[in-house]
Amino acid sequence: MNKADSEEYKKKKQFLTKILTIYGRKPVLEALLNADITAHRLHLSESNKAAKILDEITDLANKKNIEIRHHSKEALSRISKNKKQDQGVALDLHMRNFLMVESFVENPPPRFDIIALDCVTNPQNVGMIIRSIAASPATAILLPNQGCAKLDALVIKASAGALFKATIIRCDTLNGGLQQLLKIPSNIIGLDLSANRKLSDVQYERSVFVLGNESEG
Repeated sequence: MNKADSEEYKKKKQFLTKILTIYGRKPVLEALLNADITAHRLHLSESNKAAKILDEITDLANKKNIEIRHHSKEALSRISKNKKQDQGVALDLHMRNFLMVESFVENPPPRFDIIALDCVTNPQNVGMIIRSIAASPATAILLPNQGCAKLDALVIKASAGALFKATIIRCDTLNGGLQQLLKIPSNIIGLDLSANRKLSDVQYERSVFVLGNESEG
C-alpha cells in the first residue's frame, strides 16, 4: 500500500468510525425529527408495505436532502444487523462526537480522564454509563468494538440522548486501545470495589480508568 492509498484508507476509516446505524421505524423517525442529529443515508426495504410512518420518514429524508437507498429484505438485514427488529428501515447517522483512538492520540488534550469499558455487554448498562459520564467532568469514553454491547436503540434510549453528546473514542479491542493511549503516555488504572485507594486519591494529568463488566468487573 503506497502513501496515497494509506491516506485514503485512513480517511475512509475515520469516516466509518463516525457512522452509527440505527434501525426501526420509530427510532429512525425520532432521529430525523431531531435537529441536533445529522443523518447520512436512509435505507429502506423493497418489501415494505405502504404505511403513514414510512411516508413521514421518506418526506423528512427528502426535505433534508438525505440519500435514500432501497434494498432487498436480506440486504437490509445485513445493514441493520437485526433482521427481526429493523422493520424494514435503517438510518446511518454521522456522529461528530465519535473518533478513533489513533486520532485522539495524535492530538491529545493536556489533561484528560477517560473511562474505558471492559466487556460491558448489557446495552442498558452501556447507555446508563454513557449518560453518567456525559454529565461528569470525564473527558471521554473508550468503547471497544469487540467485547462490549453494540450501540443500538437500547443504548440510545438508556443514555437519554447522551450518546449524541458524549465524546466516544472507538477502538477494535480494549487492549489495542489502551496500547495506543500508552503512547501519549497515560496512566492506566483499574477500578475495583475492594481497592484500598479511593478514586479521589488518584490525581494524574492523563488517566484512563478501566471499568469492568457486570459480573466479573
